[in-house]
Amino acid sequence: MSDSIIGKKSFEFAIQIVNFYKKFSSEKKEFILSKQILRSGTSVGANVREALNAQSRMDFIHKLSISQKECDETIYWLELLFATDYISRDEFESLKNPAAEILKMIRSIIITTKSKTHNS
Repeated sequence: MSDSIIGKKSFEFAIQIVNFYKKFSSEKKEFILSKQILRSGTSVGANVREALNAQSRMDFIHKLSISQKECDETIYWLELLFATDYISRDEFESLKNPAAEILKMIRSIIITTKSKTHNS
């Protein structure tokens, strides 16, 4: 995990999400949406970690695919919180930008791995 860029980035993102959750739930007293974003945002890194320990290429792709879905879901919750004025543009962008970067990385890794699988 220590030499995996996606592993590092997804773990750092999970830390941002946990800190956001703590602040958001205590300041805004909003617990439903904040729990959703906590769950999906931390799941990204957990599934990346599982992928890095996959038993096969197909297992690797499967775990990363779950991580991809969780990352996209996290972006959805962020967009919803921003659109309903729960969070500011700065708060939105400070979480959405790294999520979007992670999502692109995961998609790229999946595509590359699938092409290697088909070419083997």
